[in-house]
Amino acid sequence: MRQDQGAAMAISEVSSASTTWVPRAGHRIHAELTPGTGDPIVLLHGFPDNLHLYDDLMPHLGQRPVVRFDFLGWGRSDKPAGYPYTADNQTGDLAAVLDHLDLRDVVLVAHDASGPPAIDWALLHPYRIKALVLLNTYYHLTLGLRRPPAIALFSTPVLRVAARRVVSRWRAADRRLYRWQVGRFITDRQRRDEVVPALYEQFAAAQPAFWRLNTDLFGTLLARRRRLADLRRFDRPVRIVFGARDRYLSPRVARRLANLFPAANLELIEDASHYVQIDAPTRTALAILTAGQPVT
Repeated sequence: MRQDQGAAMAISEVSSASTTWVPRAGHRIHAELTPGTGDPIVLLHGFPDNLHLYDDLMPHLGQRPVVRFDFLGWGRSDKPAGYPYTADNQTGDLAAVLDHLDLRDVVLVAHDASGPPAIDWALLHPYRIKALVLLNTYYHLTLGLRRPPAIALFSTPVLRVAARRVVSRWRAADRRLYRWQVGRFITDRQRRDEVVPALYEQFAAAQPAFWRLNTDLFGTLLARRRRLADLRRFDRPVRIVFGARDRYLSPRVARRLANLFPAANLELIEDASHYVQIDAPTRTALAILTAGQPVT
């Protein structure tokens, strides 16, 4: 049996149920599997969200097999107290899921904070990558990269300590900050009003992971500068799809990211913002489905 056939069948065989639990360092990662045929698509969320970030996208992915999961600390995955929630450990989460399902020839889709884990895993396992798709994400400290205000609040030393105390004591303030910040990621008001409250319901329990990842943010951005030469040698297809109205991970960031790879294909979606998979699910799905194919 060819490896690509085995990958698609592996999902189908374990997907009579829509949910599976992946063991990881004594904990469990919650994953949702959709059976299908062809190269499997793996969807990674960033922060401060979870796998439901892709709900609008799922109906547009046709009959392809799809895996999406919550990183440890997020969504329905375990949230161990004191766990070191870092980009490096998220790379381990991703490896645990892909190894558990024995996936090959994956179309790996990263958004926002899952960019560094996805790219790091792809650099380590290029032979298991069909294509890498990067949605409004980042990898290293570069010109044009702006932190959203809420991320700046929780990632700046000293300031983040006070911010944590405030939102821990006043849940209403936490909810208001979340809805204001995440609401700015979605252009459509109706979808914003539906999606943001639903995401917040699962965010409260994920705050320790959110805080720890923010603490790790600068270290992640600085450390990845040492790996840029590896990106320039990465020979698998890379497609970069950004909502052009993103105020923080802007088209400027998208172009700089594309320039890091030997032959990345860049697509800017004019009417979409940071949550491009919500603002433009049809166009985003098409970009994912055709990733790895020649650009016409």
